[in-house]
Amino acid sequence: MKSFYSVLKIVGLISLLIGLVPASGLEHRAKAFTNQVLQQGAVGDDVIELQARLQYVGFYNGQIDGVFGWGTYWALRNFQYEFGLPVDGLAGWGTKLRLARASQYDEQYVRANMGRENFRYRGGTFRRGRGGGGGAAAAKRRQAAPRKGTARTTASNTPNGFSQNDIRLMANAVYGEARGEPYIGQVAVAAVILNRVQSANFPDTVSGVIFEPLAFTAVADGQIWLTPNANARKAVMDAINGWDPTGNATYYFNPATSTSKWIWNRPQIKRIGKHIFCR
Repeated sequence: MKSFYSVLKIVGLISLLIGLVPASGLEHRAKAFTNQVLQQGAVGDDVIELQARLQYVGFYNGQIDGVFGWGTYWALRNFQYEFGLPVDGLAGWGTKLRLARASQYDEQYVRANMGRENFRYRGGTFRRGRGGGGGAAAAKRRQAAPRKGTARTTASNTPNGFSQNDIRLMANAVYGEARGEPYIGQVAVAAVILNRVQSANFPDTVSGVIFEPLAFTAVADGQIWLTPNANARKAVMDAINGWDPTGNATYYFNPATSTSKWIWNRPQIKRIGKHIFCR
């Protein structure tokens, strides 16, 4: 009889332990966000967590401030795109669950440090890359003599300090380089130009990047002066507002037409349309 009761106690203990395992998992999952759907314009604790988690996995590079602005919006869209989720810029249950699984969030640590100017949560890396079509010869010259970039003068009434001439010139370049590409490929080319402007290894103005010798095919063959369509300008504005689908690309090229052996040796990241983007 005593043996019977001993067995019952052991079975009961095992059942209790098994029951605690999923409960612990559910508790951990429930602590990731609340049930509200986050969208641009939202503020509060959930946005802080969203920004921190996006930064943890390398998609968000801005300040963690609890304000769902354009930077957070495009970081979220890029995360959705890379993880095969519906790309809508909304942090619903499916997106938040996938993000929670892919990241970690230390609320106390984030809140204690989020006010610091250069704070990056767990070493979040900048995903915005520097890239360009062809430009192998120009890139070799830059590697031999890297240069330090300087801050750009901001202009009033233009997005992020870009002048109307910058936007028009970028639209010309996008149209000349990628008018036959899918829309995301046109945004990628625009992001390439912006990334070069921000890099210490390239000129620090839009015109300087675009007209750097041997950098863009459209400049060399004169297609830079074709009249861009509305899609090209829209792609430029999306890139300026933070969308960079290149995934930290430094250069891009068309494998069907490229004759440069140097560009083939660059670390490749992804293919968008006919272009391969690489570092």
